[in-house]
Amino acid sequence: MTIHALDIERSAEAERLARVDLAAVHRLSARFGWNDNIYNHLTCAVPGRADRFLVKAHGYLMSEITASNLIEVDSEGNTLSGEGEVETTALHIHAAIHLRVPHATCVLHLHPPFSTWLTCLERNRLDMVNQACLRYHDRIAYDDEYAGLATAREEGERMARVIGNRRVVMHANHGITTVAPTVAEAFTDLFFLERCCEDYYRVVASGAKPRLVDEELAERTALEMEAMSETESELTFAAWKRVLDREEPDYAH
Repeated sequence: MTIHALDIERSAEAERLARVDLAAVHRLSARFGWNDNIYNHLTCAVPGRADRFLVKAHGYLMSEITASNLIEVDSEGNTLSGEGEVETTALHIHAAIHLRVPHATCVLHLHPPFSTWLTCLERNRLDMVNQACLRYHDRIAYDDEYAGLATAREEGERMARVIGNRRVVMHANHGITTVAPTVAEAFTDLFFLERCCEDYYRVVASGAKPRLVDEELAERTALEMEAMSETESELTFAAWKRVLDREEPDYAH
């Protein structure tokens, strides 16, 4: 096999794996109740191409997504492979983030119930009330400017600026976005953020005064968690994919 042919084969395999991982996140989002009818959008850049990404065709439920029915689109919204079109706000949000944020190989934008609840509060910050929350200590970008639907690229560009070098964004009156170099890391950040927001909701709903973790201790613990995050993400995502392999194996086809 020539070097050129080998490169093509490796590129094709990398895209296949990206498709499988992204399809898995769609199925898990539906399973966990993070989906919003046919809306919300999860994308992964085509390996080696920040200007092209994989996304579900508009009109599909997340529970219907498979590796093979994801479409590939360019940053202008042209469908390059597959059938269907990208939803308008998905195009403008994700194209801008993939192009402008270097670590945003995977971009997950959703409206999960508890994290979205927090974005609707006047004080929309996640307080450090338990150990799970500490992974996000001073690591969330708060987007406090709700600007309506992202029907133009400018809104996606604004969101990309808010993200900066962070991996988690909470959009006021809207929802959340996680971005990461891998699908596994973006998914794991999303999973634990929603869980933390659920914990925080219960604390707030109790009416009792929260007991906050000391700032210095919170940061030290966050650094320890950060050092383990890549391995933790790989193991977490692999475990949930095993569940799908048993119960919804068509996702990978």
